[in-house]
Amino acid sequence: MREQPEQQAPPVQRLRIRYAKRGRLRFTSHRDFSRAFERAVMRARIPMAYSSGFHPHPRISYAGAAPTGAASEAEYLEIGLARVVDPTSVHADLATALPDGLDVLAVVESPGGSLADLLSASRWTIRLPAGRPEPAVEAFLATEQVMVERMTKKGLREFDCRAAVVSMAVVVAADGGAELDLVLRHTVPSVRPDDVLTGLAQVAGDCTAADPRVRSAGPLVTRWEQGPLDETTGTVGDPLAPSA
Repeated sequence: MREQPEQQAPPVQRLRIRYAKRGRLRFTSHRDFSRAFERAVMRARIPMAYSSGFHPHPRISYAGAAPTGAASEAEYLEIGLARVVDPTSVHADLATALPDGLDVLAVVESPGGSLADLLSASRWTIRLPAGRPEPAVEAFLATEQVMVERMTKKGLREFDCRAAVVSMAVVVAADGGAELDLVLRHTVPSVRPDDVLTGLAQVAGDCTAADPRVRSAGPLVTRWEQGPLDETTGTVGDPLAPSA
């Protein structure tokens, strides 16, 4: 009879972490990042709590990861610890252990509850090729439903990308180019910025399709905020704020 595994003690402290994916590290997949982060907590000697079972693993909960290829200033995870530590020291230790481009921005003690439940919307910018995207944006926002298709783990899915768009506006970038400032409500299935570009092309032609020259010059898509959605103002809040 196989011996039962040792039961691990529950975490005595939980910390929530905001981190960024920048530069070339935006092409890091979620699986690659999780491996890099687990190595980082070992190098930094963070006193992690572990799961029970025959194959214990550090208690790390990931939430709302951006798609591969998107830069982000608002990625979140939560870790469970075996002893109480100062979040400031964990911030410094992880900043040293992680590679440049995977950058820790904030570490706070968890007040309890579900971190994932706080991540109900995101604000993105999407860099567009040369042209005037305003007509496409106006046509998209005036349409009640825009159906798009995307291959998912469950096969080809069709869904309405318009329903997830809280707001979308054209802004002038620092170099004079055009960007979309986009707030997306998190839905099931999730609507990504590239789905919105597909929807724009469907309603108003291909004037906003991603240009490889733009992609090579820097991030095409960047997430700036992720958190609770204020339905009145359409803004995205900070999930690490005490009142969140």
